[in-house]
Amino acid sequence: MNGKNVTVIGLQWGDEGKGKVVDALAGRSAYVARYCGGANAGHTVTVDGERFAVHLIPCGILHDGVMNVVGNGVAFDPATALDEIQALQARGVAISPENLAISLQAHVVMPWHKLQDQLSEQSLGNDKIGTTARGIGPCYSDKANRSSAIRVAELLNPTTLRMKARLVGAIKNKTFAALYNASPMNIDEIIDTYVDLAETLRPYARNTGELLRGAERDGKRILFEGGQGCMLDIDHGTYPFVTSSVVSACGVPAGAGVSPKAVGHVVGIMKAYTTRVGAGPFPTELKNDIGDAIRDAGNEYGTTTGRPRRCGWLDTAVVRYTADLSGVDELALMLLDVLSDLDELKICTAYQVDGKEVREADPTMLAKAECIYETLPGWKQDITGCRTFEELPAAARDYVNRVGELIGRPVGIVSVGPGREATIGHNSAIEGLI
Repeated sequence: MNGKNVTVIGLQWGDEGKGKVVDALAGRSAYVARYCGGANAGHTVTVDGERFAVHLIPCGILHDGVMNVVGNGVAFDPATALDEIQALQARGVAISPENLAISLQAHVVMPWHKLQDQLSEQSLGNDKIGTTARGIGPCYSDKANRSSAIRVAELLNPTTLRMKARLVGAIKNKTFAALYNASPMNIDEIIDTYVDLAETLRPYARNTGELLRGAERDGKRILFEGGQGCMLDIDHGTYPFVTSSVVSACGVPAGAGVSPKAVGHVVGIMKAYTTRVGAGPFPTELKNDIGDAIRDAGNEYGTTTGRPRRCGWLDTAVVRYTADLSGVDELALMLLDVLSDLDELKICTAYQVDGKEVREADPTMLAKAECIYETLPGWKQDITGCRTFEELPAAARDYVNRVGELIGRPVGIVSVGPGREATIGHNSAIEGLI
């Protein structure tokens, strides 16, 4: 696998543990690139017992000699990015234009996007989508609208920014007052703040598409870091309870500015069980003591929002669908240790829908799907100290192997704890992973 690009994506509803796998691979890559989402994504990495939570900055920033790229497909929040950069620098992480590049073509999350997120969710009441209120959806909406969008290139031009922000800000104030009876924003104050932010971030801004295409021509490995999970994909997820960008591997070329050939080896990240945050269908959800036990054992609370996650058994019908969608080559099975205290484990292998058995998830029918389960024995043994596949209890090995069989992909990586060292390479095609 030396020299070949790698794409890391989530195969469920996000929070699968992508950050840990990206961290494991970043040291073997020349570039780590974000291509979708924004500050609504949260990746957690534990290094030498120290926990790092990053939202906009790629996880490769924790490795020396790696160029980290925020691609054109990212909804870029300058205020959040600067806070994150400064927080990482305060903890000894080196960040400079030598290891961080931000696309000039990325669209900027403005204060009115965050306000619109909040006002819209409040107005929906019990029918809310469950947004993180980071302004991501409204930012992408303005991107599609074009005339009301601001990109990083315009952010860096004070004259253009002032003209555009006054025009757009006035429209937003009128709209929010009419729709939500909201108080007007101080547009001039926003402009002054963002002019200052732009000057601080200016050294990092560049043509990142050209940078990545050059790396591809030179045969340097690029690691594409996905955000959220495929079941939250705007086109292929459980719409409308989804995010606002293409988060599957299908989004890499457009979101990073590279050719489809650049996607490379696709690693699909999945938990050993299933979680999701917010509203939307969830066939294997456990609204009982087992679900609560999984939540507590896995510390299932959002990195970005802090919200408790809904928990349930592993749904392989969902993962088969998303693995096929993104052309997954191998699986990374995360948080296997969380299941260690359970007497038995269930895996959803298919559904009953309108009296018929269905093996692959269809997002449009999940709300009425009834799960068909297979039961396996638990192992009731602490596995966090295991460092090889052979050290795992037989029941844990059987569970891993059965997951691979049901999804039709090899499980190349098994995670048994939060630290870098608690990662087991098992039949992985990625050379030098561990």
